[in-house]
Amino acid sequence: MKKRTNQESKSKAARNEEQSLVEDNVQPSFEFIFKKKNYVWMIIGLVVIASGFALMAGGGTEDPAVFNEDIFSWRRIRLAPMLVLAGFGIEMYAILLNPDKK
Repeated sequence: MKKRTNQESKSKAARNEEQSLVEDNVQPSFEFIFKKKNYVWMIIGLVVIASGFALMAGGGTEDPAVFNEDIFSWRRIRLAPMLVLAGFGIEMYAILLNPDKK
């Protein structure tokens, strides 16, 4: 008689477990953390943040000796940062949103 080693018994147990899963046709359960509504709000928040950063861009000059006052425009000083902050607010809402609760 041949003695089984510890490794052989572990591999046999693993094979038996795999066979039982295949025989029962059981799929491992996988569920996303958030629901579809949460992801839609997250995408909206990311678009708002990206548009805020896009509005902040520009305003520079080719010549460093020339000052361009356009960098202090209303769009870059007020509108763009407000959009970025609103986007982060939307992201927080998307994370905290519970779509199952009515």
